[in-house]
Amino acid sequence: MQSANGSDKHEKLIIIGSGPAGYTAAIYAARAELKPLMFSGLQPGGQLMITTDVENYPGYPEAVMGPEMMEDFRKQAERFGTRIKYELITKVDLKAQPKVLTTDSGETYTADAVIISTGATAKWLGIEAEQTYANRGVSACAVCDGFFFKGQEVAIVGAGDTAAEEALYLSKLASTVHMLVRRDEMRASKIMQKRVMNTPNIKIYWNTEAYDLSGDPKVEKVHIRNNRTGEESEIAVGGFFVAIGHKPNTEIFAGQLDMDEAGYIINQPGSSRTNIEGVFVSGDAADKVYRQAVTAAGTGCMAALDAERWLAAYEAEQEEAGVEARA
Repeated sequence: MQSANGSDKHEKLIIIGSGPAGYTAAIYAARAELKPLMFSGLQPGGQLMITTDVENYPGYPEAVMGPEMMEDFRKQAERFGTRIKYELITKVDLKAQPKVLTTDSGETYTADAVIISTGATAKWLGIEAEQTYANRGVSACAVCDGFFFKGQEVAIVGAGDTAAEEALYLSKLASTVHMLVRRDEMRASKIMQKRVMNTPNIKIYWNTEAYDLSGDPKVEKVHIRNNRTGEESEIAVGGFFVAIGHKPNTEIFAGQLDMDEAGYIINQPGSSRTNIEGVFVSGDAADKVYRQAVTAAGTGCMAALDAERWLAAYEAEQEEAGVEARA
């Protein structure tokens, strides 16, 4: 089918991004005969591709490796007819109708409707050891991985509400939580600070930065430095959590979609609709609160259902307009 701008690469529905949100949207959209085309992005499967055991997703009683679970999602989406291109969308014009999308190879596609499932990326400290010990004691999600460190001592880096929440969560599982705060105060709300400070097994280190990790084969020690005195020391830990925030992968939509100050796409309450007709958002690109695979999958379902209903109304309008034009 040829689009209004002359492109022969026109689709009824394009999904940008994969992961639990994108794949779930694809499953629902494909079963609704929308014949979705998915652009998987740079990391097909999203953040779960760098996650080891997933124990908190329903349906996997014996746990499952993150990449294995995403492979299951992909196969299910393709089973119903989803087409997947392992390319990156680098430019969009969502205000046009049909919407115009350009890939990193320079190809242009148009679509009547678009579902955004580009996710978010955890912010890291930037030390080499974070990559060395990925899935071997280093994590950016206490809710996801805290259970694996039950009864152990762990360290967490951060000073905002997220770090405080994750430190409190870990305190229920770990024997001691060593909280490393870069300044002499926390950015977290007063009530969160009070909760942290009133938790006996959370030990706060002020003016402290982690500069290295060591251990074989997993994390055994975090090496810290007091940025006021320069004094260096180490703490024996089994887990190292980084809670300095997430960055939504939404840069290419800036100036077109409504976003909050952090770049998360704003959806209409109770739906996946954005401020642009025919554009829907799911997963961590809009969720800065829960950031779980199961919640991302749920919003993927919502986006597909919303898109299906919107497309039905849109196609009815187009057909009616065509009849009137012929008359």
